[in-house]
Amino acid sequence: MRITDHVYQVGGAELSHPSDAGIFLIREGSEAALIDAGTGRGHDLVMRNIQSCGVAPERIRFLFITHCHFDHTGGAQRIKDETGCDLVAHALDAIYLESGDPEVTAASWYGSTLEPLSIDIAVTEKEQSFSVGNLAVTMFHIPGHSPGSSAFTVQSHDRMVLFGQDVHGPLNAVLLSNRDDYIQSLELLISLNADVLCEGHFGIYEGKERVRRFIESFL
Repeated sequence: MRITDHVYQVGGAELSHPSDAGIFLIREGSEAALIDAGTGRGHDLVMRNIQSCGVAPERIRFLFITHCHFDHTGGAQRIKDETGCDLVAHALDAIYLESGDPEVTAASWYGSTLEPLSIDIAVTEKEQSFSVGNLAVTMFHIPGHSPGSSAFTVQSHDRMVLFGQDVHGPLNAVLLSNRDDYIQSLELLISLNADVLCEGHFGIYEGKERVRRFIESFL
């Protein structure tokens, strides 16, 4: 599903497998990147969808992980194996991915396990930028839903696209959620003034006012 000239949705409950959170493709020039990986149960469909966007697997440079939960990360290893991409996650969630923790990653909620996942780039900064072709993809640490939850932005022509994923939460002690952090992170997301929001479970929101209202509804 095309969102902008640079951004496509290639996975999710209706595109790859009912257990998958949204999976998004960023492409520019000879390079591409993915936002999240789903559970892996719809892997073959995800890869076909990527190729239908005109992107060969070897063009994928990064797999950006928004947070450690299984519906976003269970498919990461297979994507890395097929594309050779670098896995990028915040260090505070990388701990649980690299140990394969079944509770903090919520793998047990899906009746599954998460094999320990080696993170290539464990980010420790509040904000960090990466290059995908001539595009700058900026990563923001937005703790609350999980300790290392992160959002990403990319400027696609005149529109800023925000990959907020689990803006809605939920907050749960088993997931090490923190309510105060979550509220501060929602306020940060609002301040970004995005034109498009890609949310992992609630779909695509377009227009600054609609994006703002959706995020504010969880304050």
